[in-house]
Amino acid sequence: MRSIRPSSTVRGGRGRRRASRALTAVALVSALAMTAAACNDDGDDNAGGDPTVGAAAGGTGDGKVHIPEDLKQRLKDHGIDIDKWKKGAWKDWNKEDWLREANDFINPVIQGLWDPDRMRDADDPDKGVDENDISGDQGVTDPTPQPVQAQAVAPPYHSNAALSGKVFFDAPEGTMVCSATVVTDPAHPGKSNLIWTAGHCVHAGKKGGWFRNIAFVPSYNNQGKSAADFENAPRSEVAPYGLWWADAAKTSQQWISEGGETGGNGAPYDFAVIHVTPEQGSGGKSLEETVGGALPVNFAAPAVPEVKSITASGYPAAAPYDGRLLYQCQDKPGRLSIDQDAPTMYRIGCTMTGGSSGGGWVATGADGKPALVSNTSIGPVSSGWLAGPRLGDVAKGVYDSVSKQFAGQ
Repeated sequence: MRSIRPSSTVRGGRGRRRASRALTAVALVSALAMTAAACNDDGDDNAGGDPTVGAAAGGTGDGKVHIPEDLKQRLKDHGIDIDKWKKGAWKDWNKEDWLREANDFINPVIQGLWDPDRMRDADDPDKGVDENDISGDQGVTDPTPQPVQAQAVAPPYHSNAALSGKVFFDAPEGTMVCSATVVTDPAHPGKSNLIWTAGHCVHAGKKGGWFRNIAFVPSYNNQGKSAADFENAPRSEVAPYGLWWADAAKTSQQWISEGGETGGNGAPYDFAVIHVTPEQGSGGKSLEETVGGALPVNFAAPAVPEVKSITASGYPAAAPYDGRLLYQCQDKPGRLSIDQDAPTMYRIGCTMTGGSSGGGWVATGADGKPALVSNTSIGPVSSGWLAGPRLGDVAKGVYDSVSKQFAGQ
């Protein structure tokens, strides 16, 4: 089994190459998330402008985030000069240095930002597993589902799937894309700036570190333009609801420790929550207000027999898709067990490919309302099915910690 990977774009051409997966972690993404033109090759003309710096400390309300002087110095001690970074130094990506920084620099900074409660809530792989619903069918794998042909969402996406969008980031292999969903924030009812995606869309797992230049575009290519029309589309059509930069991101410690190219034992914990801030301001509006809503997240992950149907959304970018259009698959889920000691994952038939990673999985709850219950994590290279983690205590710990981080802002 191979993973559904983020899709990479190759500058100067429309070809796409699959990138190695990277699942996982928790984050001072902001110390490494700088605004720069990261998505040119996926149709975004990236209008000019000075890059801004994303920092886990949080935004200032003007779309820019500022790194404290002491943190700047700590970064410089590890060979990262913020001023040089903003002027393009982030492009000088040496994989050897990246792997070293993941071990020597990223983890200490993350630990300095998390309090003990956050660490306990998000990082304990065995927390509650024997007592809650998520382990009821642990170790069981159902027969491989029949492929379900992904259906193109009718444009405009803002009317028919306003909470979906694309995540862009830079990895050692190149510029990557994933999918994501706007979710509610208990600390800011009706004014959320949180998105939900896969852990491997923010961090490379046990053999890598945090990705760079992470940004979210809701309703990407809102009008569903054809390849010919989209080729030279202005930024106002590519990203009509703005580009939102990550100023904090977090994923499970299980992905940091166990995530790998094909998912590995980290796959059942392959989820991430990102807090975003608008690149150029949003008139004081939050992301939720800008797109017109946000999905609640169901952390009481229902057992497979209780779920009649799941709808997965995403922007598949690997062949035969090209990343322009939003697609959905609807299917009754089965079970996929990666490891007998890990939570069982949901699995559905679906032909979406790389680039759809991180896209939201939605099911109707007991209250009759839709809620996010998972996200696209892994699938075979040949496509045909997708699997996503069931969300329990670890996922809730990740979610709550990001929400609480910005609760007073």
